[in-house]
Amino acid sequence: MKCIGLIGLGDMGSGLARNLIDAGYQTIGNDINQSRLRDFVVLGGEAASTVAEVGSRAEAVFVMVMSSDQVQEVIFGEEGLASTMKRGSVIFITATISPKDVVAIGERLVGAGIDLIDSPVSGGFSGAQDGTLTLMTAAPKPLLERWRPVLMAISTNIEHVGTVVGQGQIVKACLQSMIGSVIAATCEATVMAAKAGIAGQVIYDVFSKSSGGSSVGNAALENIIDRNFTGTGSHINTMHKDLMIALGLANELEVPLFTAATAMQLFRAARSQYPDGDNWAIAQMMEKLVGEELHRAGMDS
Repeated sequence: MKCIGLIGLGDMGSGLARNLIDAGYQTIGNDINQSRLRDFVVLGGEAASTVAEVGSRAEAVFVMVMSSDQVQEVIFGEEGLASTMKRGSVIFITATISPKDVVAIGERLVGAGIDLIDSPVSGGFSGAQDGTLTLMTAAPKPLLERWRPVLMAISTNIEHVGTVVGQGQIVKACLQSMIGSVIAATCEATVMAAKAGIAGQVIYDVFSKSSGGSSVGNAALENIIDRNFTGTGSHINTMHKDLMIALGLANELEVPLFTAATAMQLFRAARSQYPDGDNWAIAQMMEKLVGEELHRAGMDS
């Protein structure tokens, strides 16, 4: 039985852990948050006190942390994965970081005998927990096929988007530019409805059944009309970071992203007011500006 490692056991990493354990893999994990480690043990995982312990024992390690700096520290820091994993093992970067950073990581690993699979994910907290994430995987096909069974433990939605490290992160950046824009536009629409006195349920029923409906927009709508602005597994800092990555890539490619740039400013403004909020905090911020809130039943019911 393969031993699989996890670095980062938050909203997303805990979902990966759950599905790896359910698939029968011996799963060892590390996180700087001790409560997350305790929850991981309850799931059936083995808690490691250091990254080095994970690297020395695991044949494959998922890195699911927040930033590029954290990814690089996990891999190349003192007693990081690059110096502790065995030759022939693999690192899955499932975190979302800039394409150029994951390319640089791949270049630094050349000669170490450790393979790298670039595989950011989409689907949020529920997708991670339910095993329904979409994986945007970039790796040579033989390498992907070798490790496909492990990836299928976390989801069967494995999209092979390219053979070169970095292509997975490029596809993810394109996706996030669209998702962030949809969320921002949905928030704006709900505030207009609130100001006009329309009940949230009416807006949800129409939007979700229209040609403009989407899982992203529907999730935003439901959380707004039920006033769920924290703890939904979609923290505003994550989307703000992802939009900054998308805009950075667009700048490198000299591609204008008018809508995504506006969305990023809305996320930034909402984050300044609600630093612990989720993506729907944009609606909270705008409701405060206009003095109305959108509730499922309406304020007069």
